[in-house]
Amino acid sequence: QVQLVESGGGSVQAGGSLKLSCAGSAYITEQCGMGWFRQAPGKEREKVATIAGDSGTSYADSVKGRFTISKDNAEATQYLQMNSLKPEDTAMYYCAARLYGGSCPTFRGYNYWGQGTQVTVS
Repeated sequence: QVQLVESGGGSVQAGGSLKLSCAGSAYITEQCGMGWFRQAPGKEREKVATIAGDSGTSYADSVKGRFTISKDNAEATQYLQMNSLKPEDTAMYYCAARLYGGSCPTFRGYNYWGQGTQVTVS
């Protein structure tokens, strides 16, 4: 069983910054990587950013140039640095990981989710 624990959400004014953290397992952080998703009220969940085991990253177009995903293998933690925040970034943010029988094939969906952390931009 994989437990993901997010922290770092809060309320900030537009243009401000927040840094989210997600503590997971050492294996997943180093070998598999993780992702960040968000869901605003009345909207579908969307992928924000992902980081692979080899630290390759991808971002939603809406956050490119403003958000940075990173990980610390030694701390078994991934991060999402969010700068130049906009009101439309307001959502519940979730970290996610995939682990299937000891491996993490990228063609499989994320099957472990954190409890979420609220980000509110006014």
